[in-house]
Amino acid sequence: MVRQRRKEPRDHPRKLQLAAKSRPPPANDDELGPWAPLPYTAFKAILSARLCAAVWNNIADCDETFNYWEPTHYLMYGKGLQTWEYSPQYAIRSYAYLWIHALPGLVYSNLLQSNRVLVFYFMRCILGFVCALCEVYFYKGVLKRFGPVVARSTLVLLLFSTGMFVSCTAYLPSSFSMYCTMVAFGGWFLDDHRVTVFATAVGALLGWPFSAALSLPAAYDIAFVKRKLHPFLVSCVSSLAFILPMLMTIDTHYFGRTVLAPLNIVMYNVFSKHGANLYGVEPWSFYFKNGLLNFNIAFAAALASAPAVLMRPKSARQNVSPQDCLLELAPLYLWCAIFFSQAHKEERFLFPVYPLICLCAAICVSVLESLTSHYSRALTGIARRAASAVAQHLWLIFLTASTLLSVSRTVALYRNFRFDSAQAVILWMICVHHLSQ
Repeated sequence: MVRQRRKEPRDHPRKLQLAAKSRPPPANDDELGPWAPLPYTAFKAILSARLCAAVWNNIADCDETFNYWEPTHYLMYGKGLQTWEYSPQYAIRSYAYLWIHALPGLVYSNLLQSNRVLVFYFMRCILGFVCALCEVYFYKGVLKRFGPVVARSTLVLLLFSTGMFVSCTAYLPSSFSMYCTMVAFGGWFLDDHRVTVFATAVGALLGWPFSAALSLPAAYDIAFVKRKLHPFLVSCVSSLAFILPMLMTIDTHYFGRTVLAPLNIVMYNVFSKHGANLYGVEPWSFYFKNGLLNFNIAFAAALASAPAVLMRPKSARQNVSPQDCLLELAPLYLWCAIFFSQAHKEERFLFPVYPLICLCAAICVSVLESLTSHYSRALTGIARRAASAVAQHLWLIFLTASTLLSVSRTVALYRNFRFDSAQAVILWMICVHHLSQ
């Protein structure tokens, strides 16, 4: 009997055809489009930066110590002095906001480690982790809405800017509102209006009520441009119905009367006779200096983003139309118009727009690249090649310069103003304990 050779298996033509379709076509480096990190990769980088801030960031605002860490210490350990803001007569600070931060600290203190210095740093690490989650959602929305060029520049500015380093782990309502603003704008860019509305409500009611102004352009876009007025109103009502009962129940319990703290702070700062000016005024240049210190050239680029978009050549490739882009740039200008005109100025008042400064600066640089590339065509010889090279590498030059300036500023803050934050808080609590005795 002759043994026959086994025939080689043949792939089914249909399977070969499907495999060929699923295989990506070969491409040269020149054919590849712009690149940006995936959200998961971005999250790992952002989280690393935020945990560094949790350990090395200073407490720069007295409100953080006296109006937030101290009453949180009271909630957790039963000891602490009271500022006038928590007096039932004024009731302009919310205990609900404090409990959001006190609960993780209590869990850690009771289950893992009772050392209060470690509890302090654990709570700051939680703030950094939450901020990183919000940032990556914001980055995901920017990536979808504006494309990889703007997204990668935004990511680098978020990672290295001094402003984000200072604000990301600050225990302040303005930082909490910054987290919520990133989620709200991420939802806006991802076309999820329910996330936008709910995040805005959380930031305004549990954090800082004035931050709701940032979402006015988004509300206009959702309700009137996209014609989703009914779903928008439903989301507004459901968000209020979910947040207000919890907020009022907690604050009413601690103040001993029915209290809506966000309303009280608006009434006190806007409609009282003295307003917020009682606590000091600053010249018009205060926020410009502050913005340049915290974001250097990125702040100037952010302020120039709207004029740059208007000058963008029509022939340039655009992910977003100029009209839509201007609507998405509007929150930064709206915030500047409101707070730059106020006599009472604080660095923390700009915290909610810090991520928007990064986005607007990235958009401005992208437009400047298009402008440089467009006008370089009118040149010849060496001038054209030089202009073309600048257009291709402008984003890299800008981000390198901004990163070096930001890192130097951050290191200077740490080296020149450093006093261990945990030691400062614990030292104050020891003083409070002795005073109470």
